[in-house]
Amino acid sequence: MISKALWVELQAQPGKEDDVEAFLNSAKALVESEPGTRTWYAVKLGPASYAIFDTFDDESGRDAHLAGEVAKALMNQAPDLFAEQPQINKVDVLAAK
Repeated sequence: MISKALWVELQAQPGKEDDVEAFLNSAKALVESEPGTRTWYAVKLGPASYAIFDTFDDESGRDAHLAGEVAKALMNQAPDLFAEQPQINKVDVLAAK
């Protein structure tokens, strides 16, 4: 049962919006190889504002994701793509369908 999640806020550097969207689209393939990641969404909140929301059954799945390839790629590319460091928030899921 899904009980853990991550909410990651991302603010693109001016002029890097297309690059951020390309990065997020490419990250989907990396996440598909993670058995502990139940769902993964990359969303656009505004002209240069993005977020990632992903869910996990337990803390071990969330920890594995945070140590995985998407997280590494995100942190490696952060200085070039984002106006500020990505804000990674661990959250608990209260209800899900």
